[in-house]
Amino acid sequence: MELVAEGLWALADDSERRRDFAGAVKCLEALCQSGASLLPMIEIRTRLRLASLLLTHSHNLNHAKSHLERALLLLKSTPSALPLKFRAHSLLSRCYDLTGNVPQQKHIILRALTLLRTAEPSALPPSAALLWSCNFHSQLASALVIETDYPAALKSLDEGFSAASELRLPELQMFFAASTLHVHLFHWDDPATLEAAARQSSEIWDSFSPDLKERCRGLLFYNELLQTFYLFKICDYKSATQHVNKLDAAMKEDQKQLSHVKELVGELNTVNQSLAQLNLQGKSNTTLREKQDLLHDQLRAATGIDEEMLGFEDKILLGPPPLDGEWLPRNAVYALVDLVVVLQGRPKGVFKDCGKRIHSGMKLIREELQKLGIGVNQREMDIQHSDIWIAGQYLLLLMQFLENKVALELTRSDYIDAQETIVQMRNWFIRFPTILQACESIIEMLRGQYAHSVGCFHESAFHFLEATKLTQSKSMQSMCQIYAAVSYICIGDAESSSQALDLVGPIYKIMDSFVGVREKTCIVFAYGLLLMRQHNLQEARVRLASGLKIAHQQLGNIQLVSQYLTILGTLALQLHDTEQAREILKSSLTLAKTLYDVPTQIWVLSVLTDLYKELGESRNEMENCEYERKKEDDLQRRLSEALSRTHHLELIEKDRIKVDLLNGVDIRRAPTNADLEIPESVGLKAPSPAPVSRLIDLDSVRRSGRRKI
Repeated sequence: MELVAEGLWALADDSERRRDFAGAVKCLEALCQSGASLLPMIEIRTRLRLASLLLTHSHNLNHAKSHLERALLLLKSTPSALPLKFRAHSLLSRCYDLTGNVPQQKHIILRALTLLRTAEPSALPPSAALLWSCNFHSQLASALVIETDYPAALKSLDEGFSAASELRLPELQMFFAASTLHVHLFHWDDPATLEAAARQSSEIWDSFSPDLKERCRGLLFYNELLQTFYLFKICDYKSATQHVNKLDAAMKEDQKQLSHVKELVGELNTVNQSLAQLNLQGKSNTTLREKQDLLHDQLRAATGIDEEMLGFEDKILLGPPPLDGEWLPRNAVYALVDLVVVLQGRPKGVFKDCGKRIHSGMKLIREELQKLGIGVNQREMDIQHSDIWIAGQYLLLLMQFLENKVALELTRSDYIDAQETIVQMRNWFIRFPTILQACESIIEMLRGQYAHSVGCFHESAFHFLEATKLTQSKSMQSMCQIYAAVSYICIGDAESSSQALDLVGPIYKIMDSFVGVREKTCIVFAYGLLLMRQHNLQEARVRLASGLKIAHQQLGNIQLVSQYLTILGTLALQLHDTEQAREILKSSLTLAKTLYDVPTQIWVLSVLTDLYKELGESRNEMENCEYERKKEDDLQRRLSEALSRTHHLELIEKDRIKVDLLNGVDIRRAPTNADLEIPESVGLKAPSPAPVSRLIDLDSVRRSGRRKI
């Protein structure tokens, strides 16, 4: 029976190389269902291999789970075979992860760690024990993150880092350092600790040799993206620029490498087909075999891995073994790079490049969603459970691209395009309300921004305040309250000004408590408007000047700078400081033109008209009036077209989005991760399927995505 087993294992290996995963499963299933009495080790290895294939290439999680449980039962009576026991525990942990059973996942990992601690030193080489410790502590950290037990997750990652340090593997140390930064970004309890985590991750990466950095490109993306998210959060956009540039360069280099690898794979497939035909005819071709060997060598040189590593085109590997896994699929990483380029460039008014990146990122995401079976009609309940996590990541990324698209369109007064984009977001949310629960407040905020842009200030204030009720983020709540306050100020009556003051006052007192300065600049902006409304011009000028300095030096948001300048120019004119008013307003107009921001241009032009009138410059006044009238006509045309569309009334309606109930339960109540900036993925997982001949080796550890909605 051993010879039969070896034959079926070899057939399974061959099927897997040809990507015939169903065929590989049939070969292994035939062995398990043969009815013959198998030696325990043969059955164990076969079932582990089967489970690994099923977990990676099918949705049959229950079948995989039954094979793993049977293998563990057989392993209980086997005194040795610790690597196989650990592999079984690791795969079963992954199985529970995919089915969303976090308590069982934690239980199986803790059981494995106990087995590891109590194992006789002679039963396992020290290096193998440390690698398994890394594997299980990273998986445990992932499970703890899902339960939002961040302190315990950080403790587990620290254990993993210690094991990696003892192994003297800088790649693993870097992995755990970056994962620690990742968890701190979720938790954000202590700015000093977070800064230290970011510094440690950066220092370890900088210590890598150029060759090691090249072999750990996945870690490069992981670290640089986390560093970028951190710097965005603290509003250090200047420092973030160098990280964004590194990411963009790395992505272009990876795309170039991928194109080369695909060419080599295509040539190799052609050679293999030719050799297969010759073998069928009983012939041999030395030249073709030499070319086959050469292509194998070239593939190894290009990828740093064995050519038998499947799915390379879908993955950006974190590094060589034991890190031959991924953080996120390749296209998800590419989309994230496009997104950070947009987040970096949009405040600076680099709209042309941002538009290209939004298009590129959304194209990648839609292609991946199609692979998961998510098109125009599928809904949340149609997704396979094992696909929920990665589908959720793509959907959240898509919503972020759409959010930035709306921001671009509203800045350029493309109201109809903005309507359609917000409606797209609304429709995605209606179809996937649990996965996209955290996006509901974003959509309400965008409805408010649209309503404000078209002059529906009562409606915009309503939607901004609704957005505050739909999020637990203090930052988001404060920003939406400020937006609502500005809408009330624009209404202009005494009652609305009082409502604006009620919103701004409490936040103004705590504005220095926010991370970064984004909230502070907007709060000062609204507070300055209120002081102007109260005719406290000198105080308003001082406050707004301080806000302008922050917006210019730290945020680099030229739209906000333009609006600050317009208000300060208006104040200078009211205080009869005409020379300063002229200088400020011309700067503001230049920025508004750069952004294609027609409403701000009209605002500046109207103030300039008043300035020229006060100075008696009738010619400038007439020319300015004419230019203002043309801009006003253009804006009115755009507004008329937008207001005539049915989407307009849908968006400004004072009502929240209605979502269908599933089985009588409002599925929006399900817990969700409200952080849309960072993919929720922490941990190493069991290895990809390996030929049976390699099952006796120590499993290499991989990165795992955490499935959570």
